[in-house]
Amino acid sequence: MAQKKGSRVSEEPEELVHVPLQAILLADSFTQKFRPITLERPKVLLPLVNVPMIDYALAWLESAGVEEVFIFCCAHSKLVIDYLEKSEWLHQPTFSVTTIESHNSTSAGDALRLIYERNVIHGDFVLVSGDTVSNMSLTQVLKEHKERRKKDMQAIMTMVIKQSKPSPITHQTRLGNDELLMAIDPETNRLHYYEDKTDHSKGIISLDKSLLAENPAVYLHNDKQDCFIDICAPEVLSLFTDNFDYQHLRRHFVKGLLVDDIMGYKIFTHEIDSSYAARIDNFRSYDTISKDILQRWTYPFVPAVLFSGNCPLVKLERQGTYRASDVTQSRSAQIGPFSFVGKGTIIGDNTTITNSVIGEGCTIGCNVSIEGSYIWNNVTIQDDCKLSHAVVCNDVVIKAGAALKPGVILSFKVVVGPQFVVPGYSKVSLLAQPTKQDSDEELEYADSSSGVIESQSSTSVADVANGESKPSYSQCCGTSEVGFSGAGYIWSVCEGGLEEEWRHSVAPTPLDKLTVIFPGADDDLDLTNQDGSLLPASGELIPDSGSVASDDDASEVFKGDYAYFEKEVEATVLRAVHEVPGVDQNNLIIEVNSLRLSYNMQFTDCAAAIFYSVIKLALEDPHSTNGELLSNVKKVISKWKDLLKYYLHTVDEEFEVIQKFEEMCLESSREFSPLFALVLHELYDKEIVSEAAILQWESEKEGADESDKIFVKQSEQFIKWLKEAPEESTDEEG
Repeated sequence: MAQKKGSRVSEEPEELVHVPLQAILLADSFTQKFRPITLERPKVLLPLVNVPMIDYALAWLESAGVEEVFIFCCAHSKLVIDYLEKSEWLHQPTFSVTTIESHNSTSAGDALRLIYERNVIHGDFVLVSGDTVSNMSLTQVLKEHKERRKKDMQAIMTMVIKQSKPSPITHQTRLGNDELLMAIDPETNRLHYYEDKTDHSKGIISLDKSLLAENPAVYLHNDKQDCFIDICAPEVLSLFTDNFDYQHLRRHFVKGLLVDDIMGYKIFTHEIDSSYAARIDNFRSYDTISKDILQRWTYPFVPAVLFSGNCPLVKLERQGTYRASDVTQSRSAQIGPFSFVGKGTIIGDNTTITNSVIGEGCTIGCNVSIEGSYIWNNVTIQDDCKLSHAVVCNDVVIKAGAALKPGVILSFKVVVGPQFVVPGYSKVSLLAQPTKQDSDEELEYADSSSGVIESQSSTSVADVANGESKPSYSQCCGTSEVGFSGAGYIWSVCEGGLEEEWRHSVAPTPLDKLTVIFPGADDDLDLTNQDGSLLPASGELIPDSGSVASDDDASEVFKGDYAYFEKEVEATVLRAVHEVPGVDQNNLIIEVNSLRLSYNMQFTDCAAAIFYSVIKLALEDPHSTNGELLSNVKKVISKWKDLLKYYLHTVDEEFEVIQKFEEMCLESSREFSPLFALVLHELYDKEIVSEAAILQWESEKEGADESDKIFVKQSEQFIKWLKEAPEESTDEEG
């Protein structure tokens, strides 16, 4: 028998044939969070920075060494299959992509049961959804999973997690997900508890006493993000077949296994650090992940690198702006940082675009303002329109003088009339809102012949799918709920109310709505056992007082937290500093303070992170000599000195800034090394650091090694001047 191309014979005696690494990709989220858009197009084909979501997932799987992918298609399956057949994914020599179609599955459980019946999975496999974006390597997590399996065949699943501090006010992550609580064994990484729907209004968490009695140590975490990337043993598929109550992957399957004492199956976790992994679960995570892509956290899966075929001739310009080469832009138009403009788009006079993604073939008129929005392909925006934090789908027309308030979603081919103001958080579609609402686990039913859903105001989506009524698509057009000569239905708020829209919107949650959404936000979280005893405030659950974490472990945890905090602060400063026409530093202080609370940091940490982010701005402007770089430093210090001073209340905080600059010169930003003493003098002149802080820093270095005194020696003359200046002043007065 001829050996299959790309396969190899293992040298291990117990493995006669190489088993390719397989993956199951669910091309249906089985939820309705992206309605009304997903009534007309599958979620995995929606553009994420102008590239279909599914391309990010497939590109990552291919780069991570996966050899065979089985894509499960249900809602709009014809559209997904047609897209894949026209793409390059079905024609890769070492990357096999196979689609599995179903019109009856209504949950992830149904999908996995069907795949089990096909008997296509022959070993451990990767389970992901088509809305996943990641650049992580699978090598280590696969190794850990396989080693555990050799020792314990009950270890059937490894979940990938990542550090992600939720807001102490909203109890939500930056992806818009609820705070996740996980109990994990610190030695084995075994998962013992998983809860993603905490009742924060009561502030109570109930844990079984046996969790503590049976485990020497368990850590309770509320600072982890579920990446929804799982390494699974083949038994996982059979378990779904054995138990038809397993529908949802987390809510039913994971929680079911964690409380099942009979079968004894085990789930473990693998935490990633520097890699990126996230899932687009709602419009807020869509917004967040889009920004992460533009800021290149997902490298190499960024525009103009991997997807050059999808985004031809797109170039990365200064300040993180991507622009196609054939964009027609008026000289008076301004495109702000971290924005993307697709090919064939025309931008008129005095138009400003900030922190937004513009698709291909769009026509944008004069005096238009677009902020924090996502404009898809072939959209027409006439003169004097204003769009703020909105999503606008293909072929939409927004007529002159119209405005979209924050949180608006315009589905395909909607027309907004002239001067009409679409209210905030409105969802507008040419399809009337179904009168019968399907459950959250229902899929988006589609006409199998066209792949386009059909609906009207008196017909539910489920009725359409069951063949009870099939009106033509054109019957839904011509409505005028969005102004004179407009076309589109404004959907009413569904179950969950406006609170759910605020929580999951692309628009920032209004400050005056926080107390409405999170009435218990100011209450302290009360962690108690079922017997009423109080758990340690540290979050570490240890029945034996002798089992304690070492100081070194605590130090490592803090370092990891600070690294994430510093990255968040830097991203916040970059977004703020590049806004057009300027930035309100008071708003920036509010954002940094929110991050400080989220990461439980001190003012000294804020001072160091802000200083690091601000000084790095000097590297952005052109410089070829030390003199030019010093000039850049003086400019940024002069511009941002008030922000720096806000976090410098004590000598300790000023001392932290000097240490941070010393660290930058030695490690991350060595260009500043020759300028250390001059920059230190400038900080002193601008009253950012005091004489006391500088002398304290010099005193701390007295007993240090010579290698640690490089910058003290460089600053000798300046320090000598500081010490002598008061004496000279006193002599002159005498």
